Amino acid sequence: MKTVDLAIIGGGSAGLAAAVSAYDEGIRDILILEKDRFLGGILNQCIHPGFGLQEFKEQLTGPEYAERFIEMAKERNIPYRLDTMVMGMTKDKVITYSNAAEGQVRVQAKAVILATGCYERNAGSIAISGDRPSGVITAGLAQRYLNIDGYLVGRKVFILGSGDIGLIMARRMTLEGAKVLGVAEIMPYSNGLNRNIVQCLVDYDIPLYLSHTVTKVTGRHRLEKIEIAQVDDKFAPIPGTEKEFEVDTLMLSVGLIPSNELFDHLGLPQDKTKGAIVDQNLQTGIPGVFSCGNVLHVHDLVDFVSLEGKIAGQTAAKFIKTTETKPTKTIDVLPGLGIGYVVPQKIDISNRGGNISFKFRVKAPVKDTFVTIKQGTTVLKRSFHQVVIPSEMINMTLAASVHIDEATPITVLLEAKQ
Repeated sequence: MKTVDLAIIGGGSAGLAAAVSAYDEGIRDILILEKDRFLGGILNQCIHPGFGLQEFKEQLTGPEYAERFIEMAKERNIPYRLDTMVMGMTKDKVITYSNAAEGQVRVQAKAVILATGCYERNAGSIAISGDRPSGVITAGLAQRYLNIDGYLVGRKVFILGSGDIGLIMARRMTLEGAKVLGVAEIMPYSNGLNRNIVQCLVDYDIPLYLSHTVTKVTGRHRLEKIEIAQVDDKFAPIPGTEKEFEVDTLMLSVGLIPSNELFDHLGLPQDKTKGAIVDQNLQTGIPGVFSCGNVLHVHDLVDFVSLEGKIAGQTAAKFIKTTETKPTKTIDVLPGLGIGYVVPQKIDISNRGGNISFKFRVKAPVKDTFVTIKQGTTVLKRSFHQVVIPSEMINMTLAASVHIDEATPITVLLEAKQ
């Protein structure tokens, strides 16, 4: 059996950043395992600009952003395997993978970083009634077909869900000559970034139907038409509000789910995001196994994915170099009023180290609110926001100098302006 100090599963933005970070912390025996035929992950199909403003202080396309980290990894001669499927992992960090060149391989790692990204919810998961013709496709897959394979998936398009990939594809399809008839969103607000609403819909006169969903799909072989309807506050279609659209393509942008299948058989607890439960060092319930990026929780900006990857690389390197095992003492981090989820979900008091970064999303849009990190009645940090929306992840950093009680859970919550 092969051995390696650090195995990184996933060669996208999180995995590459983790590898570079770990290398720079002195770890040389690293192996990246990537299932696709190239490094970079989903960034390779995101040919639009808007990446890198935080990480590189300039605006890049997705492939340009990915290439920066790919070059960093290659400059450091970090080994990687492409077209490689990880088939399983044990609690003692034995990974089984396979590819055409090596066959099936088992490798024992001292530490593992899971950076496998996320996948799209599809038509089956939202159970739209009607026929099952071709032409119903997830927005991310349509993006890959168009931007990597050069295949235009349709000419008359409707999009369900206002996630960022769906909004970006509305613009992309329009630029390629397709007609995008509209975007329906079941929530009373958009789930995409405000800049994408403006740049991808408003600028191209594409209507956005809030509090609407697709209620019927019609087509014998290829999609012919869809029906949408307004929904009430319980998301049930309201009779008499139906609208029909003749289309050949329905794109779904209805949510992303962390790709955590490797953890399923290990019995690790997962959060409501379907990501792993981690501490401030991004370590899971298995010592030496870390999780970062979209497999942990879905991010809005790739710059934040890379930052999380860097933290995972640094903490994994520290774990590998540590010879003394210390007992751990943790406290819970809980989402309070108005907060959908928060990462990390635990603080390892015995291994606190420096600053602690909290990342979270609100459940619904709120104006003029304080975002507060509390421990009991003690306010650890508070910041005022004119607007908070679910589509934008909030980052708050707790300085290392802030005292944390060792017995009381921490809560992140919204508080009204007095």
